[in-house]
Amino acid sequence: MFVDYYSLFEISPYASSDEIKLAFKKQALKWHPDRNPGFDTTEKMQLLNEAKLILLDNEARQRYDYQYQRFYQKKKQKEENKHQEQEQRESHKNREGRKRETFTHMGFDIEDELLKKWTANAKLQAVGLAKQTIEELRGMVKAGIKDGAEAMGTAFISQIILGVIFLILIGLSKSCN
Repeated sequence: MFVDYYSLFEISPYASSDEIKLAFKKQALKWHPDRNPGFDTTEKMQLLNEAKLILLDNEARQRYDYQYQRFYQKKKQKEENKHQEQEQRESHKNREGRKRETFTHMGFDIEDELLKKWTANAKLQAVGLAKQTIEELRGMVKAGIKDGAEAMGTAFISQIILGVIFLILIGLSKSCN
């Protein structure tokens, strides 16, 4: 299976490291769970992390680029299947009605054994990064709830104190009259 990391990031194969980092941030924000309620973005986030790990490692990227060129040469030879692939893409829509994008290609295998190992390792790291991100998000939510509750408690106590002071002032003003 071949994954087109450049299409995933919506960048050119000639993109710089800075452009890759920027594209990763853009896609990570686009597929963040908070921006996609009711839609499981775990696989997409794992794929984004995998792509970032491969494309930002110079040696891994060189090996990937060689396979990328092989893939597109083979794909060019099979242009007659393009129409059929487009029909399949249009027939598969996700829950929100957006077209499902295809970045993985089952009919093409990577020949470079070292790149296969690196890609498998990147997938494992991506799963770990996705779990870590979810845990960090949970921690942030818990901290936000705690801070919000403390702020509400402080505001509530302040309102009670102000109310008592106001009642005392009203009572004093009535007793003076």
